[in-house]
Amino acid sequence: MLRGMATLNLWADDLEAASAWYAEVLGTAPYYVVPGGYVEFRVGDREDELGIIARSWSPHPQPDAPGGVIVNWHVDDVRSAFARLLELGATEYEGVVERGQGEGFVTASVVDPFGNVLGIMQNPHYLAMLKR
Repeated sequence: MLRGMATLNLWADDLEAASAWYAEVLGTAPYYVVPGGYVEFRVGDREDELGIIARSWSPHPQPDAPGGVIVNWHVDDVRSAFARLLELGATEYEGVVERGQGEGFVTASVVDPFGNVLGIMQNPHYLAMLKR
């Protein structure tokens, strides 16, 4: 059945601008590029794949408003990561929220400049998984 996330894909009307913005956010250039249609980054400890697809390539109409599924990417400090994303031009979707009863789960989410929701999270389970 499900064994792990292979690639998270986002949509953008301006693929070049989205590629540049995410390169700034991630601190790395995409490792795979299909000119005019797709870029892909390797992200984080497990080199998860983040793809950005030109919206014109979508087989189905994409919504005009942000929403839907939120994938939370682990960060070491949600507050500073959230502030940095806002400084880079994202807008707040949901501010910093402490989840649970002091268990170390903290989330926030932004809308990137291309209309995608990007979630961030401090998650002790993620850190425990890395130690295995």
